[in-house]
Amino acid sequence: MAKTPSPCIDVCKFKREGHCIGCSMTKAQKSLFKELKKDKHREAFVEMLVGQQSRMGKYSHWAAQYMRKCLKKKVKPIAAVRDVA
Repeated sequence: MAKTPSPCIDVCKFKREGHCIGCSMTKAQKSLFKELKKDKHREAFVEMLVGQQSRMGKYSHWAAQYMRKCLKKKVKPIAAVRDVA
C-alpha cells in the first residue's frame, strides 16, 4: 500500500503569514513532511494540519482536493480528512 501523500495540493503561495493558501503548511512544515518516513507519522501530520486549517479558517477547498489526490494514489484518506470533506 502506498504511503500517505503530501498534504500539498500544488498551490504553493505563502501569503497567509507564511502559510500556503492551498494547504496551510509553512515552508518548514513542507520540509518536515518530506522527512517523515513512517506512515503513522505522516497520518499524524495530516491530522495536525486539519486542526491547523480549522483554526486558521479559509481552507474548506483543501479536503476535497486532498481526497482526490489520495484516490489517484490509491490511498485511503485518514478519518480527519474524510470528516472535513
